Amino acid sequence: MTYVVTDNCIRCKYMDCVEVCPVDCFYEGDNMLVIHPDECIDCGVCEPECPAEAISPDTEPNLDKWLKVNAEYAEKWPNITIKRDPPADHKEFDGEEGKFEKYFSPEPGSGD
Repeated sequence: MTYVVTDNCIRCKYMDCVEVCPVDCFYEGDNMLVIHPDECIDCGVCEPECPAEAISPDTEPNLDKWLKVNAEYAEKWPNITIKRDPPADHKEFDGEEGKFEKYFSPEPGSGD
């Protein structure tokens, strides 16, 4: 089992999860974070820290797509271990449906 970041992170990009992760398995894209499934130790401390409720265990139904997205982009994006502020307009996007199709960016973030 691993935890995965899902579409509600897109354009919200809270980083509360990053500062509690004991193994630094978060990677930063331009407008979302992902978890490296091979580095995640399944401790679950990140899940309750996410204000957008965008982190789930991969044992929940219908998360196959997100496991693939997390695995793919964790290999391409830089590691992030330091919490930064979310985007200024993050509240406008929290809870919006279909964010992956509308807003996902494959571009990397800045990382640490």
